[in-house]
Amino acid sequence: MSDPASRLYLITPAQLQPGDFAGPLAQALDGGDVACVQLRLKEASDDQIRAASDILMRLCHERDVSFILNDRPDLAAELGCDGVHVGQEDAPYEQARRLVGRDRIVGVTCHDSQDLAIAAAEAGADYVAFGAFFATQTKQAKSQAGPELLRWWQDVMTVPVVAIGGITVDNCPALVCAGADFLAVSAGVWDYPDGPGAAVTSFNRVIARAAG
Repeated sequence: MSDPASRLYLITPAQLQPGDFAGPLAQALDGGDVACVQLRLKEASDDQIRAASDILMRLCHERDVSFILNDRPDLAAELGCDGVHVGQEDAPYEQARRLVGRDRIVGVTCHDSQDLAIAAAEAGADYVAFGAFFATQTKQAKSQAGPELLRWWQDVMTVPVVAIGGITVDNCPALVCAGADFLAVSAGVWDYPDGPGAAVTSFNRVIARAAG
């Protein structure tokens, strides 16, 4: 990143109706700077993922926001997504890269492991993701990470790092100051009391202040 401030990396709710979710997503994207949106529908069928991608990816691309698919490099390649995010129990990095190609984004979940992150970065991952940093109801966290992990990463590596897990407007400044290139946020935006657009606006304001 050329800009030292963190950017938002939005993750969709685990269950959604694409037509109903299009409005909240548009509000979020129009609320301020967003780097990318990850479609994360673990329990959906392939056809449901295709239908959701058709609607939501268009909204993202109209606003120059990258659209990343969780877990499924095969569908990411088929649908023309900007990239794929894989976990340690999903498709291995090498398979994901082979399927989506060299010109697409491949990000890798590394929990709180320095070894997994270094291996992913050296293999060619476009970013690594650490977490969970805070308690989260979005998914069952398999690890607990702290800001010092982000500081260490920035000291030793140049590959961008994503912080994930329970991130809100109130608790994100510590991660910004520690060097998170991206803040992966789900409930912190979609469940924000004043709506997703106001959430993104607030996040960007707090990020700028913390980075300032």
